[in-house]
Amino acid sequence: ASISPLLFSFYQNGLNALHLASKEGHVEVVSELIQRGANVDAATKKGNTALHIASLAGQTEVVKVLVTSGANVNAQSQNGFTPLYMAAQENHLEVVKFLLDNGASQSLATEDGFTPLAVALQQGHDQVVSLLLENDTKGKVRLPALHIAARKDDTKAAALLLQNDHNADVESKSGFTPLHIAAHYGNINVATLLLNRGAAVDFTARNDITPLHVASKRGNTNMVKLLLDRGAKIDAKTRLLFLNKKLNIYIHGVL
Repeated sequence: ASISPLLFSFYQNGLNALHLASKEGHVEVVSELIQRGANVDAATKKGNTALHIASLAGQTEVVKVLVTSGANVNAQSQNGFTPLYMAAQENHLEVVKFLLDNGASQSLATEDGFTPLAVALQQGHDQVVSLLLENDTKGKVRLPALHIAARKDDTKAAALLLQNDHNADVESKSGFTPLHIAAHYGNINVATLLLNRGAAVDFTARNDITPLHVASKRGNTNMVKLLLDRGAKIDAKTRLLFLNKKLNIYIHGVL
């Protein structure tokens, strides 16, 4: 006998039976629903599929069933979230590993420009970060991960990110480098690391803003000393009239 059409109906927020079973980890129910014709890639109103939901909830066995049944491993929600992003965000290491092994892309970013690596780094999920870095063979998914490491003064993470990609001046969407971010927050340790790894001390972002401008406006005396000691141009001029307001907009737009 076929399952009642009611079972496949959507509730107010767009969740159907497959979504609910996936969230709760009911593997047998998920399998039964799929066998009876449930659309494995049906999405909620926010664009989340059962695989998104299972990945977010850390339901590894459900994730395996869904992927084996043909679920789109790189489906993106309305905000650009992928199942891999959700698993990385919640520190579900086994789910992350399985998704990577089955074709999940690290380069797909959210509408805010965040990759799975970036969100894992922001959340402090070290094992997930290491796993993602190991699988990032092309070195193309670091943005804005290195910027986040700079914000957190996390020299360990920054060193890991720079290990296979020596570009310390990778730019955000707004044109800022990790050194600009470190200067903004007064994070001496990571700034020193970045400079030692070749970061341009006078890199000019939008409106000719240099790290020294940032540190000076923020009143980060030790950062100013460090940048000057490393050769920053003391008379460099920015074209930005209202540095504080605009800079904060740009900086927080990065992160």
